[in-house]
Amino acid sequence: MGDIRIENKKAFHDYEILERLEAGIVLKGSEVKSLREGRANLKDAYAKVENGEIFLHHFYIGEYPNSLEKHDPFRKKKLLLKKQEIRRLERKVEEKGLTIIPLSVYFNERGLAKVEIALEKGKKLFDKRRALKEREIKRQIERKLKNLR
Repeated sequence: MGDIRIENKKAFHDYEILERLEAGIVLKGSEVKSLREGRANLKDAYAKVENGEIFLHHFYIGEYPNSLEKHDPFRKKKLLLKKQEIRRLERKVEEKGLTIIPLSVYFNERGLAKVEIALEKGKKLFDKRRALKEREIKRQIERKLKNLR
């Protein structure tokens, strides 16, 4: 069950992850079927607190081809978190100018769709360059160590 995982690879490059949370997500039947087939994309998705509830915006879930029930691929989807968690996230977003983004969507061992969201701070261009340089240096070191063995 836990083998389908939609990742937001851009999130790790563009943002500094400060805190991670797991949330449930409210989906329609055709959305669940599409998600199980991997017809989804988290690029440019973000979460926003509205009237004490938290919603995921710009999370694309393609239409399921064999379904009579059609859904809007970009409709906002409600996330399921405890009220105190939502309030805490809302305070941090307002105080520190942080953003809530989804890192991945997956099915847990009980077959329920879950979203891993993160409280994050945007990286500056020089931070991104530094991260790329560090990653490249690590790769070079590992290659040299592998060749020595």
